[in-house]
Formats: sequence, C-alpha cells, structure tokens
Amino acid sequence: MRLLGKIILKLGGFHLQSDFSQEMKNAVIIEAPHTSMWDFVWGRAGLWALGVKCHFFIKKELFFFPLGLILKSLGAVPVNRGRDKKGFYDNVISQLKNNKNFSLIITPEGTRKRTDNWKKGFYYIAQKAEKPVFMAWIDYEKKTCGINKQNKLIPSGDYNKDFEIIKDFYKDIRAKHPEKFNLSKQYN
Repeated sequence: MRLLGKIILKLGGFHLQSDFSQEMKNAVIIEAPHTSMWDFVWGRAGLWALGVKCHFFIKKELFFFPLGLILKSLGAVPVNRGRDKKGFYDNVISQLKNNKNFSLIITPEGTRKRTDNWKKGFYYIAQKAEKPVFMAWIDYEKKTCGINKQNKLIPSGDYNKDFEIIKDFYKDIRAKHPEKFNLSKQYN
C-alpha cells in the first residue's frame, strides 16, 4: 500500500511533506480542509505512503454490497448517526486505548459544504483516549499534503483555547474550493 500511495500522489501532482512518527500509528488525525471528495483520495494516499493504518467514520447507509466491502478494506467504520452515540464513541475510545496500530482520521468540518462550526468529536475522543491529535493537511495551491510530528496537539480540556492552535495551523492552507473552508467562527 505504501507504493500505491506514492504512485497516486505522483499521478495527482502532489508532494508528500512528512516527518513520520510512530506515535501517528495510534492517534487521532484531523484532516482539513475538506471541501471535495478528492480530499479523501489525496489524504488516504498520503497515509498509505507513510504506512499509517487509519480508520474513518462513514454513514452506515453506504455499507451495501459491494461498496461496503471496499469501504471496510479502506478502514471505514460504519456510523449509525441516530442511535447509541455513547456506545459507539466508547468503542472507538477503547480501540484507540487498546490497539497500538489503530489511528482514526476525522474531517472535523463534517461536510464538504461550508460550515460555521467544526464537529468537536475528534477532540473529545482524543481527550478520553489520552491520545494526541495530529493535524494533517491538503494544500491545493502548493500541491502538498502531509502530517508532521511537530503539528501535534495534546488536548488540554479547553477546546476553545486548543482550537486557536488548530485555527492558526490551518489558516494558510488552500482548499480545493476555498469558499467552502471556514475557520472564522469555529469556537462559538
């Protein structure tokens, strides 16, 4: 998969910028901006190239044959958005705590549309699992994507304060559709 990830990035004209850390194999990874389905392709390819086995949430309605098999092989975790959220999150937190090769990638915008508030689930999962949050990016203007060990956040318990760090990191990253990427009202 590492070679496939490198090939996909090269074909897309993207350059991977990363200084890989073993800690990334058991962490919460946020990826932004998320304004296009292409973000998944480049982000997934970058993580494959680094050898990071990542899981991600996707609505359970997409787990029909044969798409469900493909999604599971890519690391998808089905989410029933209307039921037993606490049990679901407890299971994810347990996976992070008890499996040294389980990382979770989340696009906190929660949608490819413009939104005024990021979902905070990534933060609370990392906090309860006592895992770091790594900030991954895809910059369409510079044709780069990556994740670096210095772009790590240890949740302090003060989401608004910590989000200022996240906001500062992503402020110069250019989305595929910049008009859909919003960092201005994230902590209200």
